[in-house]
Amino acid sequence: MIRRFCVAPMMDRTDRHERYFLRTLSKEMLLYTEMIHANAIIHGNKDNLLKYHASEHPLAIQLGGSNAEDLLEASIIAEGKGFDEINLNIGCPSPRVQSGSFGAVLMKQPYLVRDCLKLLVEKTNIPVTVKCRIGVDEMDEDKDLDNFVTIVKDSGCKTFIIHARKAWLKGLSPKDNREIPPLNYERVYRLKDSFPDLEIIINGGIETTNDALEHLKFVDGVMVGRSAYDNPYPLVNVDKEIYNRSKQIPTRAEVLEGLIPYMENEIKDGNKLGYVTKHLMGLFKNTKHAKKARYTLANINDDIYPMEKFKFLINETKELC
Repeated sequence: MIRRFCVAPMMDRTDRHERYFLRTLSKEMLLYTEMIHANAIIHGNKDNLLKYHASEHPLAIQLGGSNAEDLLEASIIAEGKGFDEINLNIGCPSPRVQSGSFGAVLMKQPYLVRDCLKLLVEKTNIPVTVKCRIGVDEMDEDKDLDNFVTIVKDSGCKTFIIHARKAWLKGLSPKDNREIPPLNYERVYRLKDSFPDLEIIINGGIETTNDALEHLKFVDGVMVGRSAYDNPYPLVNVDKEIYNRSKQIPTRAEVLEGLIPYMENEIKDGNKLGYVTKHLMGLFKNTKHAKKARYTLANINDDIYPMEKFKFLINETKELC
């Protein structure tokens, strides 16, 4: 199943460089773009916003918005660019997102969400999914989530990605909304029991493949967020442990070596190497070489010969990591 293990859409994190890097760690897991507002795609630089490397597949695009026609236009463009899935964000609690009437605030308008998704399901030819919370503000009981899903599934959407925390729309920052509301995995498990024909993906606080395997006893898939960015190296085990694929596990140095052709192409295109290396800081987490590696990666743009500096780092870490 393609969504058995996913890496969450994360603003300022899951750009095309991060996704390319993640794909070198696992060939099977589903990757997501950062959330992109439908209007940005319609009126912005489509080629830049929707650029990706062919190796990133399977790759889903996450859209923000609440105007059905705009979402459809953006979805048709994204489908034409070759994305494998369209995901609608109904989970982000940011005040800026709320002011634009999209994200988690839409959990209070399930009929609007249904109508938006229905149009996408009917007019596009790739899967349409939705990502939401277990609740929002005072809507924080099983019956509230069940009611939301009951209404929205009439759109024809069959996949619900559920962040197992409620969202407070006022009083908490987006960061606090990822940490302060308590996790309630059991509510997501009960949702799956109530809707066995739907594909239910659980998200929130999942850090290891062992965590994922435990959740997979109760739901169809897992989505990992911040831990995949802050400590990505354990993802090398995903194909073997989650998908039962035979795989030789690369060292950290081998992971870096695999990025060299991509980085050289980026430099040829006039891009700074730091756009890529900023995503590699967590690769050395929990190793004795971590501090020095992070310093090298963070300051690589300051070097006259950044690729030589990067290759030197690889040689330094071959025995240590």
